[in-house]
Amino acid sequence: MAGTKPRGLHRTGVALAALIALTATAGCGSDSDGPAKASSSPPGERPTKADSPKRPKPEPEPSVSAADGRDITACADGNCEIAVSEPVKIPFKGPRGPATLSVTQVGPNTIAYTVKSGNGQSKGSASGPGQGCITVLRSNGSGNSCGGLGDAGRPSPQPDAVVIQAATGEDGTAVLQLVSDR
Repeated sequence: MAGTKPRGLHRTGVALAALIALTATAGCGSDSDGPAKASSSPPGERPTKADSPKRPKPEPEPSVSAADGRDITACADGNCEIAVSEPVKIPFKGPRGPATLSVTQVGPNTIAYTVKSGNGQSKGSASGPGQGCITVLRSNGSGNSCGGLGDAGRPSPQPDAVVIQAATGEDGTAVLQLVSDR
């Protein structure tokens, strides 16, 4: 028996080799020196929406229809009907040249804005269902009236003026109408 190994030692060597191989493969999965990160989804399952990268939300469609949609450039000539659901600046041609309508707040049944023309400024705000404001911008000044609009419809044009009507909306979408005699 001088050149043979004992049988028990051979089995131990095979078992030890198998254990080393199993341990080596269990540690695989990361090429970095740091700890491997666990997947948020169990193996074999597809990632859920919460796992997917965030995409920008599309702007919600207004619940009210406006002739010019959300296109603020349609107001450049002082005549438009648009829907807004966030603060926005709207440049337009006023009776004394360039003017700006700045919506400063809009939300459910709420609207607030400022109109600037030349050295003049006018502010309007309303809150509550069916509420709104009308601002008449003239070459020699402006005037505001805020309160219930009811079924006011489109404001009538006035000579040498731009009439602005801002109506609140239940879902946070306000309708702005600019009307001029041009």
